Amino acid sequence: MTVSRTGGHLGPNLGVVELTLALHRVFDSPRDRILWDTGHQAYVHKLLTRPKEGFARLRKLGGMSGYPNRAESEHDFIENSHASTGLSYAAGMAEARRTEPGAGRVVVVVGDGALTGGMAYEALNNIGHRQTPVIIVLNDNGRSYAPTIGGLARQLAQHLTVLNPTYHRTKGMVDRTLRRLPGGDTAMEAGRRMKEGLKELVSPRTVFEALGLKYIGPLDGHNPVELEGYLRQAERLQYPVVVHVVTRKGRGYGPAEEDEIDHLHGVSAFDVSTARPLAGRKLSYTDVFGEALVAEAEADDRICAITAAMGSSGGLGPFAERFPDRFYDVGIAEQHAVTYAAGLAMAGRRPVVVIYSTFLQRALDQVMMDVCLHRLPVTFVLDRAGITGDDGPSHHGIFDLTFLRAMPGLTVSAPSDAQELRDLLHTALSDASGGPFAIRFPKGTVVEGPGRPVRILPPPDWEVLRQGGAALVLATGKMVQVALDAAGLLEGEGIALTVIDARYVKPLDPRLGTWARRHPAVVTVEDNVAAGGFGSAVAEALAGMGIPVTILGVPDAFVEHGSQAELLERLGLDAEGVAAEVRRLVQDGSIAPQKALGGQPAS
Repeated sequence: MTVSRTGGHLGPNLGVVELTLALHRVFDSPRDRILWDTGHQAYVHKLLTRPKEGFARLRKLGGMSGYPNRAESEHDFIENSHASTGLSYAAGMAEARRTEPGAGRVVVVVGDGALTGGMAYEALNNIGHRQTPVIIVLNDNGRSYAPTIGGLARQLAQHLTVLNPTYHRTKGMVDRTLRRLPGGDTAMEAGRRMKEGLKELVSPRTVFEALGLKYIGPLDGHNPVELEGYLRQAERLQYPVVVHVVTRKGRGYGPAEEDEIDHLHGVSAFDVSTARPLAGRKLSYTDVFGEALVAEAEADDRICAITAAMGSSGGLGPFAERFPDRFYDVGIAEQHAVTYAAGLAMAGRRPVVVIYSTFLQRALDQVMMDVCLHRLPVTFVLDRAGITGDDGPSHHGIFDLTFLRAMPGLTVSAPSDAQELRDLLHTALSDASGGPFAIRFPKGTVVEGPGRPVRILPPPDWEVLRQGGAALVLATGKMVQVALDAAGLLEGEGIALTVIDARYVKPLDPRLGTWARRHPAVVTVEDNVAAGGFGSAVAEALAGMGIPVTILGVPDAFVEHGSQAELLERLGLDAEGVAAEVRRLVQDGSIAPQKALGGQPAS
């Protein structure tokens, strides 16, 4: 009921109710450390480990986080909700605890496709090599957001082996007997080979066993008695073990079980009886992008789309349906997605890599060395850029402008509205673009203006939207409307602003210096961290002219969860906050009040 009011991750948590209860019955948290990868599976865990009253404000400003949170509870150990990291955390913790007398066990629940990420394989390899005593609970629901893809998913679906503790006792007895025979070591090795050969005939080894981990499963994840029994067996083992648990995402709630797209993976507030959103369906930037990409692909058969397990949530559902042979979901593997796109581009395709802003930062080396170094025509589409809202610190896309500015040869853009998003995508996919191109846009709805055909917006041209003599305000992305609203607030006070849509963050418009010299103050507005972002680029460009720049952006800190409006207000990145900063410049004497200038915007 709480999630129906607050929104959140519904399907994944309905699928782990019995598993979570079994884990807390068998293991003594927080002495035993239970880690969640991914963290959006932890709602039941949160209900069991802290006052339940706080759950009523799930994902609300000042309320409970939608992910494990170290500040909330001693039962939470990692709060990074990026998938495929849990095994590495667990390996480090368990290794450090080897020498601690009486230290508890380390258990990591790996699910929702997290094993499709390359980092997970690196950790498994290391755990098997060192025989680090980690208990790995594989929550196999066959899904990430969409159905889990890849060879491992297919193998797990076919595997039917159950590792019984009797096997270990029998194995030990046989080994001891063979050692006592003449030529004991030789006899034991022959016995081992015979045993392994018979085992392969009955049931081929899993990839986990090949890496040196013991395997239990698959188990019914909705049978608490069976789960508890096998978890207790795993607890007694002093080497790494995988407990393979099969669950059903959305279990117990009809609309979630029947939802073919993602089993109501992530929802906004909804009506419990129908599962329909309370706010109704509104056109989003993601929708606009998805429609625009289909239109571009209709005209150019070289265009293909790559996603890292975020097809439907990234707006690629229509593309995948219309062009299934040009749609590639590589799983939760952002690094592979980027270099895979590079290979496609080298073979003459025009790949579009669709990744949330916060997840692209996982593939910086690939963007730089595999795409930019080769000057390849790969288009990066960064959904959920800027302050995203209630998912919190790990999901705000507030760093992309900073790290993308460091990529040589990469054009970086940010549309201010739906039509500009279509235009920038058209520009990126045109032959005139000539190299890597990034488009970042926010989470949220759009207001459609009068329709018109798409056009090419030549980099690095900016657009003057409003002209005044008091200050030059350069805004990018969704902050353009904020700057216009701030200018409207100040107009009645005799403070007239020039507002420019800086749709290209890299390269900068060469007219910047001319515009800056005509105004007594320059202010930049962005929903990226101020350090190294758009404002920094402007300040660097104007430093040689001795022109100071006031940078309005996100501070050098992680931002908590809450609604976009609440967080932007707190950060001073709403219209009132921008207007207040300009007033401060007036009061400090940096600029003088002036009337709005008439005529057409300057070019």
